[in-house]
Amino acid sequence: MSRRELQRVGVLARVKAGELLVKDAAALMRVGYRQAKRLWKRYRMGGASSLQHGNAGRVSNRRRPEKERQKILRKVEEKYSGFGPTLAAEHLASEDELDIHPETLRRWMLEGGLWKRARKSQPHRQRRERKAHFGELVQLDGSFHEWYEKRGPTACLMNMVDDATSVVEARIGDGETIWAAARVLRQWIGKYGVPLALYTDWKNVYMREPTEKELLHGKVPVTQFGRMCQKLGIRIIAASSPQAKGRVERGNGTHQDRLIKKMGRKRIRTHEAANEFLQKEYLADHNTRFAREPALPQDYHRRAPKLQDLDQVFCLETERSISNDWVVRYENRWFQLERTSDYPPRQAKVTVCEWEDERIQIRYQGKARSYHQIAPPKPRISIAVTKPPKLSRWKPAADHPWKTAMLRAPASAPP
Repeated sequence: MSRRELQRVGVLARVKAGELLVKDAAALMRVGYRQAKRLWKRYRMGGASSLQHGNAGRVSNRRRPEKERQKILRKVEEKYSGFGPTLAAEHLASEDELDIHPETLRRWMLEGGLWKRARKSQPHRQRRERKAHFGELVQLDGSFHEWYEKRGPTACLMNMVDDATSVVEARIGDGETIWAAARVLRQWIGKYGVPLALYTDWKNVYMREPTEKELLHGKVPVTQFGRMCQKLGIRIIAASSPQAKGRVERGNGTHQDRLIKKMGRKRIRTHEAANEFLQKEYLADHNTRFAREPALPQDYHRRAPKLQDLDQVFCLETERSISNDWVVRYENRWFQLERTSDYPPRQAKVTVCEWEDERIQIRYQGKARSYHQIAPPKPRISIAVTKPPKLSRWKPAADHPWKTAMLRAPASAPP
């Protein structure tokens, strides 16, 4: 019997004992007076068992045939081992044309030992409210994982999630580097525009601690990726804990389940194939399924710059000094600049710009200068020269025993 039916049995037993009237029982059972009279009549004639629902213990008329149930469970065990009920139901519908509700499949998999009920952890802090506008805040994080399930190398998924809508943009690469963050940000800008702010962690790719020289002069430390964002007008906010940017962290967990299994079905093992699958299939389906409408309809993305301007933004900029012979050293390479005068520059600086395809541009006084790479200078060969011993310049004093002995000695006669 259900809990409600057991409660009704207890109330009607008090009516039978004379402790309550039928109208009082109606109030306690939260039913009308006429319904209470019907329940009281059933209880007097059949006892407590008469209050149990008539369909209790019977097979449902909408139950699916046992043969179909076994067929679906066999498909799950053979093709979708390790899949959750929701993801398995999606693939059963798309690949095997077997339509089944995820909750029904969950119950079947629990009964068949193909799925274990996950324990829900107790929340220990209050979640931050979402931003109200699309593009107001975008969370960015890298997730290292076995994305190819031993079919390929360990990779890093660069994941971007809009805080207001949960729209996702992602890209797989070797690691969480400056170029990896720049590539996924450029993909986002190409699709939606320039967001107002990025929510990241304290990795050196995004934020870094100031040096002693910067602290002394009061300068704010800026990374190469931070400089790119400054040019685009994007503010970088560093989170103090993983829980602070929990939306992208939970998204990483979702991708580690769904994306891995979907790429495993297609036997994907390279970054190129994975990124092609992300753009053509996975991201569109994921955003359709999980994205939501923002609280307010205004889009806070700004218009994306032209491609030529974006190329000038997404490059590494490093300051270097010019030697007296107009040579610049960068990454153990020597570049001979075209001379602008016969006078050597005095403590002049240039900006060396490097793109992801290893193109180099040298800017002097804000303008690109012609240059050509030269061979590195030959190291100096030190020749060991044997120096003659130094002669002593010490002279004995006039009263030294050597001199006194010479004075006392008689002079010998000439031969």
